[in-house]
Amino acid sequence: MQHDSPDTCAERPLDGALSHDPGTGLSHDPGTGLSHDPATGHPRPPRREFKARGSFVARCPGCHLPELNCLCPYAVRAESEARVWLLTHPMEHHKPTNTGRLIRDVLPDTEVFTWYRTAPDARLLALLEDPRYAPFVIFPDDQPDYAERVVGIDAVAEAKAAGRTPVYVLLDGTWRQARRIFRKSPYLDRLPVLPLHSERLTRYRLRKPASAAHLCTAEVAAELLLQGGDDSAAQALDDYFDAFNESYAASRRFEKIEAPTAAMRRLLERKG
Repeated sequence: MQHDSPDTCAERPLDGALSHDPGTGLSHDPGTGLSHDPATGHPRPPRREFKARGSFVARCPGCHLPELNCLCPYAVRAESEARVWLLTHPMEHHKPTNTGRLIRDVLPDTEVFTWYRTAPDARLLALLEDPRYAPFVIFPDDQPDYAERVVGIDAVAEAKAAGRTPVYVLLDGTWRQARRIFRKSPYLDRLPVLPLHSERLTRYRLRKPASAAHLCTAEVAAELLLQGGDDSAAQALDDYFDAFNESYAASRRFEKIEAPTAAMRRLLERKG
């Protein structure tokens, strides 16, 4: 989950972001490939041209960060017993500050689905029914109406012991969007709710959090992996997030990072 503060940095289309059909000018959804909203059937209007800060920044075609501090040298892959499935609000695909894509970069088995209130992704629905997986929707346990569904991190170990693959279903959007996804998606109602309990404070510097305890999507995934026993994958994702965070923040200041940070050095060592 991301924070409630709006993103202010414009960007070129990201890998997995909405693209345009050159013939129609309609936006294509990364989850469905459609140029129409699956919920209404209405054509997607062309996206407005970005005029905000950062709209003319030269970006790396690989990592989509400003070329001044490209992230590609630090890209790593990691394996984990648990999986991550991102249920992403459509607006998040446009944001270069979205950290959900970092999870997909590091964990190749990550699945990304675009959320629509009245048109759930058919593939996601099928995967939720697949007995090989034990999905947990990640959400705070702060309301009584779903208290009977709340489980602890020990449920992840129990799923592994039963021969199933634990899956962290992350609601990728602002806190307001995540709450809407949680409340307006009936197919999530039968899933156990796994709240993240952590003393960790956010290190995310690209959007202003409502609280230091509100972790961004990549931080949530890294902490869940760590608590669930996937230590190596957690460290790789955490370091990659750190490298992203530092690189993007420095680029906003038009500063070149001359020496790799500690996290960047660990990523280079992991790559060998």
